[in-house]
Amino acid sequence: MALLTIFTPSYNRSHTLSRVYKSLCHQTCMDFLWLIVDDGSTDGTAACVRRWKQSSPFQIQYLYQKNGGMHTAHNTAYAHIHTELNMCLDSDDCLVPDAVDRIRNTWAQVRHKGYGGMIGLDADLNTGKIIGRAFPPGLTATTLGGYYARGGAGDKKLIYRTDIMQSLPPYPVFEGEKYMGLAYKYILADQQYRLYVINQVLCNVEYQADGSTRNMWLQYLKNPKGFACFRKLSMIYPRSPCRMVIDCIHYCSSSIIAGNPRFVEESPRKFLTLLCAPMGWLLTCMINRKVHVP
Repeated sequence: MALLTIFTPSYNRSHTLSRVYKSLCHQTCMDFLWLIVDDGSTDGTAACVRRWKQSSPFQIQYLYQKNGGMHTAHNTAYAHIHTELNMCLDSDDCLVPDAVDRIRNTWAQVRHKGYGGMIGLDADLNTGKIIGRAFPPGLTATTLGGYYARGGAGDKKLIYRTDIMQSLPPYPVFEGEKYMGLAYKYILADQQYRLYVINQVLCNVEYQADGSTRNMWLQYLKNPKGFACFRKLSMIYPRSPCRMVIDCIHYCSSSIIAGNPRFVEESPRKFLTLLCAPMGWLLTCMINRKVHVP
């Protein structure tokens, strides 16, 4: 059995998915399986995968599901992964040629030391610049939240032990909503495990104009229950006092958008929520203005 499952949630991204496939074909180590979770695509993704399977130098597994959003595709992936490690590779990403080799060799050195996985760097596909910041010199292990609490920035490539991801609750799903912050599970994992640091670029990324990162204001309006749920967890396990206040303001706003009159009562930080409610109303007005102004 392969050591690593690289899973890719994809929704109408056959035009970028081919780039992912090419980057995997160029790996110096083929000790991995590629799992594609098709989140209801209508652009011929299935036909592309069938074609790749005919000549791929590595195993490809394809799963189709009704469109439910990135977090539901992650739930589907975790339910079908059987390798020791897993890593999400988005449909607009590409691995550097020796990424799998680095992951395999590093894990061989630390797998029995109690780590929950590993964390590496992302770089911009077009400029080559590291997304956010590199890890501080000498940092060998961190939690994801701990890294950001100490001033870290930018998306990072996460490689988790599969047994840990499968032991945590799946991402909550709310009827009519298609977004939940993927950090939900990472926050839970942080409470028990640290990640070993690979201070090297593993992945090159290119954020798409139709991606959730670029459309966050609209996501706030369309998925308020999911955001409120995520902010509640963030307040239970705050990254910092300042971040907890920000999360509380967002929790108030998302609850207001969701039409939940019991949000103070349901908050894990009731007094803080009372204080932040006026700012939540202001944030709600800002979100509406950002979305509806041309």
